[in-house]
Amino acid sequence: MRELYKEKGYSESWIERRIRGVVIRDELTDEWKKRDVGAEKEYALLTAEISKATFSITPREYKEFKGLKKENLGDHMDDLELIFTMLGEKVTTEITKKEDARGIVENKDAAQRGGKVAGKARVETRSIPPLFRVVVCKQTTYLSVEYLRAQN
Repeated sequence: MRELYKEKGYSESWIERRIRGVVIRDELTDEWKKRDVGAEKEYALLTAEISKATFSITPREYKEFKGLKKENLGDHMDDLELIFTMLGEKVTTEITKKEDARGIVENKDAAQRGGKVAGKARVETRSIPPLFRVVVCKQTTYLSVEYLRAQN
């Protein structure tokens, strides 16, 4: 995986975050498997809950916004997007473990709460003047999605 990203021109620091994000995602899905969440459809639903709470849009909407078709969304995120995604997924994993969430309903609640933590961090980051961007390209949507939606 590392070599493929290097060949595509990604920085070493981005590659490290991307790989760490994959590990965190695997830990989360392993927890879901242990907790009566097994179907890919259920994983997609829970992932959408984390994304909505973190970025205010679902992964499908995020991919559409970035103009992606079959590509992996994570491969088209910048550093902060990866960090916010990891934060939402890691907090969701911890809530799931600590509260022994079972089934789709309890895990959905954990996903919403984990994503909310990351969403708050994203909003706080956006409030820092050097990081605030009103008009940005599709590669850095983490700070602008709400603004762009309000303009439509």
